[in-house]
Amino acid sequence: MTDDALPEHAYYCFEVIRATLRRTRAPPAPFDGDQAYPLFVTWNIRSRSGGEPRLRGCIGNFGALRLADGLAEYAKTSAFEDSRFDPITAKEIQRLECGVSLLTEFELCADWRDWELGVHGIYVEFVNPALNLPPQDEGSNGTSDRAGADSPPNGSTSYRSLNELPKLRVRVSRSQNPRGLATTLHATFLPEVAPAQGWSKQDAVDAAMRKAGYRGTVTDEMRRNARVSRYQSRKVKRSYDEWQAWRTDQGYEA
Repeated sequence: MTDDALPEHAYYCFEVIRATLRRTRAPPAPFDGDQAYPLFVTWNIRSRSGGEPRLRGCIGNFGALRLADGLAEYAKTSAFEDSRFDPITAKEIQRLECGVSLLTEFELCADWRDWELGVHGIYVEFVNPALNLPPQDEGSNGTSDRAGADSPPNGSTSYRSLNELPKLRVRVSRSQNPRGLATTLHATFLPEVAPAQGWSKQDAVDAAMRKAGYRGTVTDEMRRNARVSRYQSRKVKRSYDEWQAWRTDQGYEA
């Protein structure tokens, strides 16, 4: 078993959208489809005049999915259902490239700085500031006598998916939360986002808090009391031309 993303993963995504557009059945997955990973599928497209490819669709899931099923589902979802874009058409396929990201090594950080730019994605959880809860004596990584978080394990325990990570849970009374607000807020950024945006670690954590819905000023106390987790991404990217060469090698019909 390997955590590496393979060229065949991207080729299979091409096969899936080709079959969808032609209303035919895609061939079987050309890899071990029973392994399970959280994953994202990204489609980029080259302009007719050249230049760097631009994003055409990207959707994924942070729960571990059987690889063959997950790639088939998100190849189609990212190609045809990303709300930011029109569905991909048959005329565009020749200009596409496909990226597959397998997410691995989900770990709790010792504090909000305990991750590496360009290597790790981050998942940030924090108590909803709108609750106006009184300050508590916080421990490492957002645990307190109020926060009923799953206990962080000792050592560098690694999890297979975001769903398996111990989560921050906050117990509040009905009188403290009469409007039934979410007690915690959370957001994530994939590993490539912070370098692409030119962010520092603080920039990335603050941006995650704003992405989660917080509109105020992020304070040092909020960063210290947040629970930050990290994960890595094994990526592969292949173009239409590379896919076509592979199809020929496999003896697939044109």
